[in-house]
Amino acid sequence: MNIEKLTTHVFPDIRSIYTERDTMLYALGVAACADPLNVAELKFVYEAALQALPSLSCVIAHPGAWIKAPELGVNYLKLVHAEQYFNLSTPLPTAGEVISRYRVTGVVDKGPQAGALVYFEKSLHTPDGTLIGTVESSYFLRGDGGCGNWGTPGRELPVVPATPATARIDVPTLPIAALIYRLSGDYNPLHSDPAVARKAGFEKPILHGLCTYGIACQSLIRAVCDSDAARLVSMGARFTKPVYPGDTIRTECWSEGHTVHFRSWSVERNEIVLDRGIATIAR
Repeated sequence: MNIEKLTTHVFPDIRSIYTERDTMLYALGVAACADPLNVAELKFVYEAALQALPSLSCVIAHPGAWIKAPELGVNYLKLVHAEQYFNLSTPLPTAGEVISRYRVTGVVDKGPQAGALVYFEKSLHTPDGTLIGTVESSYFLRGDGGCGNWGTPGRELPVVPATPATARIDVPTLPIAALIYRLSGDYNPLHSDPAVARKAGFEKPILHGLCTYGIACQSLIRAVCDSDAARLVSMGARFTKPVYPGDTIRTECWSEGHTVHFRSWSVERNEIVLDRGIATIAR
């Protein structure tokens, strides 16, 4: 990886228009409303009283696969999502125009054989400049260690409590879950092409990390927000294991006032797939 090219990369402001259809398609992609007779969940996929899942903020106005640019020298096939965090200043509209400003904030070199972490920040604004929220993310570049350190690492996510969880939600995913979710904008063939997945070291295409994250988001809304998406203000988590389409994702929650800790499991493989989850809930 060319760390100088990466850290000096200039991102133009991205103006993006999304519609209620995009909001509903995203919700379907993260397995919302598995029970179409559940009125509380129907509002995420039906235009009557529609609500946007706040994790949609991680998807809209994204700069795309810029990190594949040859001059950056990143081994793209060995890139995996490491952590994700959003903080909303106001509930995300169900449709509208947003402007994002994107920047690289830090690089942590773990060594030539261990890879490197790259940290990013996206801020979302209305056309008049009002801040909607910020999104922080990091990528683990498994093939790009030895590049050197730069900038500021991301926030430290807390360990979940050792006590029994106060709530638990199971969400089954479909075998075609990744093929639905990719229609929200992430066309990385790692999630759709079996040959590419095998070349990257996986037995078959894996689910997008942000799809797993979105499933955990809607699970938190069901478990601790009375199915009111506007109450979920912030959410962060670490990606620890891949999820395969068809897995059941179990999210466990620990409520402490306005703060909720959480983690998510693949039930069938008994593996933690999201860890160090932390969320803020408004009254």
